[in-house]
Amino acid sequence: MRHFNYLDDKEIDSFFYIKPGIFKRDDSRDNLAYALGATLYMPAVRKNIIEDLISSKHKGLMSMVICTEDSIGDDMVEEAENSLVGHLERLESAIKSGELEYEDIPLIFIRVRNPMHLEKVRVISGNLLKNITGFVFPKFTDSNCEEYFINLKRVIESVGKPFYAMPILESPELIYWEKRADSIKKLVSVIDYYSHLVLNIRIGGTDLSGLFGIRRSPDVTIYDISVIRDCIAFLINTFCRFERQFVVSGPVWEYFSSERVLKPQLRRTPFRGYFGPEGEKIRLKLLDDYTDGLMREVTLDKSNGLMGKTVIHPTHIIPVHSLYVVTHEEYMDACSILSTCPDGNGAVKSTYSNKMNEIKPHTLWAEKIMRRANIFGVFHQQHSFTCLL
Repeated sequence: MRHFNYLDDKEIDSFFYIKPGIFKRDDSRDNLAYALGATLYMPAVRKNIIEDLISSKHKGLMSMVICTEDSIGDDMVEEAENSLVGHLERLESAIKSGELEYEDIPLIFIRVRNPMHLEKVRVISGNLLKNITGFVFPKFTDSNCEEYFINLKRVIESVGKPFYAMPILESPELIYWEKRADSIKKLVSVIDYYSHLVLNIRIGGTDLSGLFGIRRSPDVTIYDISVIRDCIAFLINTFCRFERQFVVSGPVWEYFSSERVLKPQLRRTPFRGYFGPEGEKIRLKLLDDYTDGLMREVTLDKSNGLMGKTVIHPTHIIPVHSLYVVTHEEYMDACSILSTCPDGNGAVKSTYSNKMNEIKPHTLWAEKIMRRANIFGVFHQQHSFTCLL
Protein backbone atom coordinates (compact mmCIF):
# COMPACT_ATOMS: atom_id res chain seq x y z
CA MET A 1 0.00 0.00 0.00
CA ARG A 2 1.12 3.54 -0.69
CA HIS A 3 -0.58 6.90 -0.40
CA PHE A 4 -1.23 8.65 -3.73
CA ASN A 5 -1.03 5.31 -5.57
CA TYR A 6 -3.40 6.75 -8.19
CA LEU A 7 -0.56 8.97 -9.46
CA ASP A 8 1.72 7.63 -12.17
CA ASP A 9 5.51 7.43 -11.75
CA LYS A 10 6.08 10.65 -13.67
CA GLU A 11 3.72 12.59 -11.41
CA ILE A 12 5.27 11.06 -8.29
CA ASP A 13 8.76 12.09 -9.45
CA SER A 14 7.50 15.55 -10.36
CA PHE A 15 5.74 16.29 -7.07
CA PHE A 16 7.84 14.51 -4.45
CA TYR A 17 11.37 15.14 -3.20
CA ILE A 18 10.95 11.92 -1.21
CA LYS A 19 8.30 9.50 -2.44
CA PRO A 20 5.48 8.31 -0.17
CA GLY A 21 6.54 5.15 1.61
CA ILE A 22 5.16 1.66 1.14
CA PHE A 23 3.41 0.05 4.10
CA LYS A 24 1.57 -3.22 4.59
CA ARG A 25 -1.88 -3.90 6.02
CA ASP A 26 -0.22 -6.01 8.72
CA ASP A 27 2.57 -3.49 9.34
CA SER A 28 3.75 -2.29 12.72
CA ARG A 29 1.36 -0.40 14.98
CA ASP A 30 3.45 2.79 14.70
CA ASN A 31 3.37 2.77 10.89
CA LEU A 32 -0.34 2.04 10.64
CA ALA A 33 -1.20 4.76 13.17
CA TYR A 34 0.36 7.36 10.88
CA ALA A 35 -0.84 5.73 7.66
CA LEU A 36 -4.57 5.97 8.47
CA GLY A 37 -4.87 9.49 7.07
CA ALA A 38 -8.46 10.41 6.21
CA THR A 39 -10.63 7.60 7.61
CA LEU A 40 -13.91 7.35 5.71
CA TYR A 41 -16.96 6.33 7.74
CA MET A 42 -19.74 4.38 5.99
CA PRO A 43 -22.97 3.05 7.55
CA ALA A 44 -23.07 -0.76 7.52
CA VAL A 45 -26.45 -0.67 5.75
CA ARG A 46 -24.90 1.07 2.75
CA LYS A 47 -24.96 -1.09 -0.34
CA ASN A 48 -21.97 -1.97 -2.54
CA ILE A 49 -19.24 -1.06 -0.04
CA ILE A 50 -17.01 -3.86 -1.29
CA GLU A 51 -17.96 -3.32 -4.93
CA ASP A 52 -16.72 0.25 -4.55
CA LEU A 53 -13.38 -1.10 -3.29
CA ILE A 54 -13.13 -3.46 -6.26
CA SER A 55 -13.75 -0.60 -8.70
CA SER A 56 -11.43 1.79 -6.79
CA LYS A 57 -14.30 4.27 -6.68
CA HIS A 58 -12.88 6.33 -3.83
CA LYS A 59 -9.55 7.67 -5.06
CA GLY A 60 -6.87 7.76 -2.38
CA LEU A 61 -8.84 5.75 0.20
CA MET A 62 -6.47 4.09 2.69
CA SER A 63 -8.67 3.52 5.75
CA MET A 64 -12.39 3.14 6.33
CA VAL A 65 -14.92 2.31 9.03
CA ILE A 66 -18.06 0.23 8.56
CA CYS A 67 -20.36 1.72 11.19
CA THR A 68 -23.14 -0.03 13.13
CA GLU A 69 -23.60 2.77 15.67
CA ASP A 70 -24.62 6.41 15.27
CA SER A 71 -24.89 6.32 11.47
CA ILE A 72 -27.88 3.98 11.68
CA GLY A 73 -31.17 4.12 13.56
CA ASP A 74 -31.74 2.05 16.71
CA ASP A 75 -34.39 0.09 14.79
CA MET A 76 -31.87 -0.89 12.09
CA VAL A 77 -29.34 -2.80 14.19
CA GLU A 78 -30.30 -6.26 12.92
CA GLU A 79 -30.26 -5.02 9.32
CA ALA A 80 -26.84 -3.45 9.91
CA GLU A 81 -25.48 -6.70 11.38
CA ASN A 82 -26.74 -8.73 8.44
CA SER A 83 -25.27 -6.20 6.02
CA LEU A 84 -21.95 -6.27 7.86
CA VAL A 85 -21.68 -10.05 7.53
CA GLY A 86 -22.63 -9.71 3.87
CA HIS A 87 -19.85 -7.17 3.31
CA LEU A 88 -17.31 -9.42 5.01
CA GLU A 89 -18.43 -12.41 2.92
CA ARG A 90 -18.16 -10.39 -0.28
CA LEU A 91 -14.71 -9.16 0.76
CA GLU A 92 -13.56 -12.73 1.37
CA SER A 93 -14.87 -13.91 -2.00
CA ALA A 94 -13.26 -10.95 -3.79
CA ILE A 95 -9.89 -11.84 -2.28
CA LYS A 96 -10.23 -15.53 -3.16
CA SER A 97 -11.30 -14.77 -6.73
CA GLY A 98 -8.51 -12.28 -7.30
CA GLU A 99 -10.85 -9.29 -7.73
CA LEU A 100 -8.99 -7.71 -4.81
CA GLU A 101 -5.44 -8.24 -3.63
CA TYR A 102 -5.20 -8.47 0.14
CA GLU A 103 -2.47 -5.79 0.29
CA ASP A 104 -4.52 -3.39 -1.86
CA ILE A 105 -7.50 -3.35 0.50
CA PRO A 106 -7.82 -0.24 2.70
CA LEU A 107 -7.41 -0.66 6.43
CA ILE A 108 -10.95 -1.66 7.44
CA PHE A 109 -12.44 -1.16 10.91
CA ILE A 110 -15.85 -2.02 12.32
CA ARG A 111 -17.54 0.48 14.61
CA VAL A 112 -19.50 -1.57 17.11
CA ARG A 113 -22.18 -0.17 19.40
CA ASN A 114 -20.80 -1.18 22.81
CA PRO A 115 -18.63 -3.90 24.39
CA MET A 116 -21.42 -6.51 24.30
CA HIS A 117 -21.99 -5.76 20.63
CA LEU A 118 -18.30 -6.41 19.93
CA GLU A 119 -18.80 -9.91 21.32
CA LYS A 120 -21.89 -10.39 19.15
CA VAL A 121 -20.00 -9.25 16.04
CA ARG A 122 -17.32 -11.82 16.88
CA VAL A 123 -19.90 -14.57 17.07
CA ILE A 124 -21.84 -13.71 13.90
CA SER A 125 -18.78 -12.89 11.79
CA GLY A 126 -16.39 -15.62 12.88
CA ASN A 127 -13.28 -16.05 10.76
CA LEU A 128 -14.54 -13.50 8.22
CA LEU A 129 -13.01 -10.88 10.53
CA LYS A 130 -9.52 -11.95 9.43
CA ASN A 131 -9.54 -9.39 6.60
CA ILE A 132 -10.14 -6.34 8.80
CA THR A 133 -7.65 -4.35 10.85
CA GLY A 134 -9.63 -3.59 13.99
CA PHE A 135 -12.59 -2.03 15.75
CA VAL A 136 -13.77 1.43 16.70
CA PHE A 137 -14.98 1.70 20.32
CA PRO A 138 -17.63 4.46 20.62
CA LYS A 139 -18.66 6.09 23.90
CA PHE A 140 -15.42 4.83 25.46
CA THR A 141 -15.59 5.60 29.20
CA ASP A 142 -14.02 4.59 32.49
CA SER A 143 -17.01 2.29 33.09
CA ASN A 144 -16.75 0.24 29.88
CA CYS A 145 -13.10 0.52 28.82
CA GLU A 146 -11.94 -2.69 30.48
CA GLU A 147 -14.82 -4.71 29.00
CA TYR A 148 -14.07 -3.39 25.51
CA PHE A 149 -10.49 -4.69 25.69
CA ILE A 150 -11.46 -8.02 27.27
CA ASN A 151 -13.82 -8.64 24.37
CA LEU A 152 -11.19 -7.50 21.86
CA LYS A 153 -8.81 -10.11 23.27
CA ARG A 154 -11.53 -12.71 22.68
CA VAL A 155 -11.65 -11.70 19.02
CA ILE A 156 -7.87 -11.94 18.75
CA GLU A 157 -7.85 -15.40 20.33
CA SER A 158 -10.80 -16.59 18.26
CA VAL A 159 -9.54 -15.46 14.84
CA GLY A 160 -5.85 -15.94 15.60
CA LYS A 161 -4.47 -12.61 14.38
CA PRO A 162 -3.85 -9.14 15.86
CA PHE A 163 -6.62 -6.55 15.85
CA TYR A 164 -6.37 -2.91 16.89
CA ALA A 165 -8.71 -0.69 18.85
CA MET A 166 -9.57 2.92 18.09
CA PRO A 167 -11.42 4.25 21.17
CA ILE A 168 -13.60 7.34 20.65
CA LEU A 169 -13.56 9.81 23.53
CA GLU A 170 -16.94 11.53 23.37
CA SER A 171 -18.67 11.10 26.71
CA PRO A 172 -19.85 13.66 29.32
CA GLU A 173 -17.29 12.38 31.82
CA LEU A 174 -14.45 13.81 29.74
CA ILE A 175 -15.88 17.24 29.03
CA TYR A 176 -17.76 18.10 32.25
CA TRP A 177 -15.06 19.76 34.33
CA GLU A 178 -16.15 18.30 37.69
CA LYS A 179 -15.98 14.68 36.37
CA ARG A 180 -12.94 14.94 34.15
CA ALA A 181 -10.09 14.31 36.60
CA ASP A 182 -11.59 11.17 38.16
CA SER A 183 -12.69 9.72 34.82
CA ILE A 184 -9.39 10.16 33.04
CA LYS A 185 -7.37 8.33 35.71
CA LYS A 186 -8.93 4.94 34.99
CA LEU A 187 -9.06 5.58 31.25
CA VAL A 188 -5.35 6.34 31.14
CA SER A 189 -4.41 3.32 33.22
CA VAL A 190 -6.43 0.97 31.00
CA ILE A 191 -5.23 2.52 27.73
CA ASP A 192 -1.62 2.42 28.94
CA TYR A 193 -1.99 -1.26 29.90
CA TYR A 194 -3.45 -2.17 26.49
CA SER A 195 -1.33 0.32 24.54
CA HIS A 196 -0.04 -2.39 22.18
CA LEU A 197 -3.64 -2.85 21.00
CA VAL A 198 -4.48 0.86 20.64
CA LEU A 199 -3.85 2.11 17.12
CA ASN A 200 -5.00 5.64 17.80
CA ILE A 201 -7.40 7.64 19.94
CA ARG A 202 -10.25 9.48 18.27
CA ILE A 203 -12.15 12.54 19.49
CA GLY A 204 -15.92 12.58 19.04
CA GLY A 205 -16.38 16.27 18.36
CA THR A 206 -19.99 15.90 17.20
CA ASP A 207 -21.16 14.00 20.30
CA LEU A 208 -19.27 16.34 22.63
CA SER A 209 -20.82 19.37 20.95
CA GLY A 210 -24.25 17.79 21.18
CA LEU A 211 -24.01 17.70 24.97
CA PHE A 212 -24.25 21.50 24.88
CA GLY A 213 -26.64 21.84 21.97
CA ILE A 214 -23.81 23.19 19.82
CA ARG A 215 -23.14 22.54 16.15
CA ARG A 216 -20.34 24.39 14.44
CA SER A 217 -21.16 26.09 11.16
CA PRO A 218 -19.07 25.43 8.04
CA ASP A 219 -17.46 28.85 8.46
CA VAL A 220 -15.72 27.92 11.71
CA THR A 221 -13.49 25.10 12.89
CA ILE A 222 -13.93 22.87 15.91
CA TYR A 223 -11.22 24.95 17.60
CA ASP A 224 -13.53 27.98 17.48
CA ILE A 225 -15.97 26.19 19.81
CA SER A 226 -14.41 27.03 23.15
CA VAL A 227 -15.77 24.17 25.25
CA ILE A 228 -14.64 21.60 22.64
CA ARG A 229 -11.28 23.31 22.22
CA ASP A 230 -10.81 23.06 25.98
CA CYS A 231 -11.58 19.32 25.92
CA ILE A 232 -9.25 18.71 22.96
CA ALA A 233 -6.46 20.52 24.81
CA PHE A 234 -7.08 18.31 27.84
CA LEU A 235 -6.89 15.12 25.74
CA ILE A 236 -3.73 16.26 23.95
CA ASN A 237 -2.18 17.06 27.32
CA THR A 238 -3.08 13.57 28.51
CA PHE A 239 -2.23 11.34 25.56
CA CYS A 240 0.33 13.21 23.43
CA ARG A 241 2.87 14.15 26.08
CA PHE A 242 6.47 12.99 25.73
CA GLU A 243 6.20 9.96 28.02
CA ARG A 244 2.99 8.60 26.39
CA GLN A 245 2.87 9.69 22.73
CA PHE A 246 -0.33 8.10 21.48
CA VAL A 247 -1.55 9.15 18.05
CA VAL A 248 -4.73 11.21 18.50
CA SER A 249 -6.83 12.02 15.44
CA GLY A 250 -8.91 15.08 14.65
CA PRO A 251 -12.72 15.24 14.94
CA VAL A 252 -14.95 14.75 11.91
CA TRP A 253 -15.62 17.56 9.43
CA GLU A 254 -19.36 17.39 8.75
CA TYR A 255 -19.80 19.51 5.62
CA PHE A 256 -19.45 18.85 1.92
CA SER A 257 -21.77 21.59 0.62
CA SER A 258 -23.40 24.67 2.13
CA GLU A 259 -24.12 28.37 1.71
CA ARG A 260 -21.19 30.62 2.52
CA VAL A 261 -21.49 33.37 5.12
CA LEU A 262 -17.94 34.34 6.01
CA LYS A 263 -14.93 35.08 3.85
CA PRO A 264 -13.29 32.08 2.11
CA GLN A 265 -10.17 30.69 3.76
CA LEU A 266 -8.06 29.60 0.77
CA ARG A 267 -5.66 32.21 -0.58
CA ARG A 268 -5.52 32.74 -4.35
CA THR A 269 -1.74 32.97 -4.62
CA PRO A 270 -0.79 29.27 -4.23
CA PHE A 271 -3.31 28.26 -6.87
CA ARG A 272 -2.29 30.92 -9.38
CA GLY A 273 1.35 30.11 -8.82
CA TYR A 274 0.97 26.44 -9.58
CA PHE A 275 -1.98 26.21 -11.99
CA GLY A 276 -1.89 29.62 -13.66
CA PRO A 277 -5.28 30.90 -14.90
CA GLU A 278 -6.90 27.51 -14.22
CA GLY A 279 -5.99 27.78 -10.56
CA GLU A 280 -8.97 29.98 -9.69
CA LYS A 281 -11.39 27.37 -11.05
CA ILE A 282 -9.90 24.70 -8.80
CA ARG A 283 -9.93 27.05 -5.83
CA LEU A 284 -13.59 27.98 -6.42
CA LYS A 285 -14.58 24.30 -6.63
CA LEU A 286 -12.99 23.73 -3.22
CA LEU A 287 -14.83 26.75 -1.85
CA ASP A 288 -18.15 25.53 -3.26
CA ASP A 289 -17.66 22.20 -1.47
CA TYR A 290 -16.58 23.93 1.76
CA THR A 291 -13.27 22.10 1.51
CA ASP A 292 -11.46 25.26 2.59
CA GLY A 293 -12.98 24.92 6.07
CA LEU A 294 -11.88 21.29 6.23
CA MET A 295 -8.36 22.19 5.15
CA ARG A 296 -8.10 24.96 7.71
CA GLU A 297 -9.23 22.55 10.42
CA VAL A 298 -6.67 19.92 9.33
CA THR A 299 -3.98 22.61 9.50
CA LEU A 300 -5.06 23.38 13.07
CA ASP A 301 -5.15 19.64 13.87
CA LYS A 302 -1.52 19.37 12.80
CA SER A 303 -0.53 22.48 14.72
CA ASN A 304 -2.01 20.94 17.86
CA GLY A 305 -0.25 17.60 17.40
CA LEU A 306 -3.18 15.58 16.03
CA MET A 307 -2.69 13.10 13.20
CA GLY A 308 -5.49 11.62 11.11
CA LYS A 309 -9.03 12.80 10.39
CA THR A 310 -12.47 11.26 10.43
CA VAL A 311 -14.27 12.08 7.17
CA ILE A 312 -17.80 11.35 5.98
CA HIS A 313 -17.44 12.11 2.27
CA PRO A 314 -14.99 10.71 -0.32
CA THR A 315 -14.21 14.20 -1.64
CA HIS A 316 -12.44 14.93 1.65
CA ILE A 317 -9.79 12.23 1.23
CA ILE A 318 -7.36 13.90 -1.16
CA PRO A 319 -7.46 17.38 0.44
CA VAL A 320 -6.70 15.85 3.84
CA HIS A 321 -3.87 13.69 2.53
CA SER A 322 -2.39 16.57 0.55
CA LEU A 323 -1.89 18.44 3.84
CA TYR A 324 -0.12 15.50 5.49
CA VAL A 325 2.67 15.52 2.92
CA VAL A 326 5.73 17.05 4.56
CA THR A 327 6.96 20.27 3.00
CA HIS A 328 10.55 20.52 1.83
CA GLU A 329 11.20 23.19 4.47
CA GLU A 330 9.83 21.00 7.29
CA TYR A 331 11.94 18.09 6.12
CA MET A 332 15.15 20.10 5.92
CA ASP A 333 14.52 21.50 9.40
CA ALA A 334 13.91 18.01 10.78
CA CYS A 335 17.08 16.66 9.14
CA SER A 336 19.10 19.55 10.57
CA ILE A 337 17.72 19.06 14.08
CA LEU A 338 18.29 15.30 14.14
CA SER A 339 21.79 15.47 12.68
CA THR A 340 23.12 18.37 14.79
CA CYS A 341 24.83 18.02 18.16
CA PRO A 342 24.49 14.36 19.18
CA ASP A 343 24.27 15.43 22.83
CA GLY A 344 21.05 17.28 22.05
CA ASN A 345 22.32 20.76 22.89
CA GLY A 346 22.55 23.94 20.92
CA ALA A 347 20.68 25.81 18.21
CA VAL A 348 21.27 26.26 14.49
CA LYS A 349 19.92 28.53 11.80
CA SER A 350 17.49 26.73 9.51
CA THR A 351 18.43 25.72 5.97
CA TYR A 352 15.89 28.25 4.71
CA SER A 353 17.53 30.95 6.90
CA ASN A 354 14.16 32.05 8.28
CA LYS A 355 14.11 30.53 11.77
CA MET A 356 16.21 29.12 14.59
CA ASN A 357 16.09 25.37 15.19
CA GLU A 358 16.70 24.54 18.85
CA ILE A 359 17.86 20.97 19.16
CA LYS A 360 16.41 19.87 22.51
CA PRO A 361 12.88 21.32 22.31
CA HIS A 362 12.46 20.54 18.60
CA THR A 363 13.74 16.94 18.56
CA LEU A 364 10.38 15.24 19.20
CA TRP A 365 8.78 17.46 16.54
CA ALA A 366 11.51 16.46 14.08
CA GLU A 367 11.00 12.75 14.82
CA LYS A 368 7.28 13.09 14.14
CA ILE A 369 7.98 14.92 10.88
CA MET A 370 10.18 12.03 9.79
CA ARG A 371 7.47 9.50 10.61
CA ARG A 372 4.99 11.47 8.53
CA ALA A 373 7.53 11.82 5.71
CA ASN A 374 8.06 8.06 5.66
CA ILE A 375 4.34 7.54 5.01
CA PHE A 376 3.18 10.59 3.01
CA GLY A 377 6.44 11.69 1.41
CA VAL A 378 8.06 15.11 1.04
CA PHE A 379 7.21 17.73 -1.57
CA HIS A 380 9.81 19.21 -3.86
CA GLN A 381 10.78 22.71 -2.84
CA GLN A 382 8.58 24.33 -5.49
CA HIS A 383 5.49 22.23 -4.72
CA SER A 384 2.78 22.32 -2.05
CA PHE A 385 -0.61 20.73 -1.33
CA THR A 386 -2.12 22.49 -4.34
CA CYS A 387 -0.41 20.16 -6.81
CA LEU A 388 -2.42 17.20 -5.49
CA LEU A 389 -5.81 18.90 -5.71
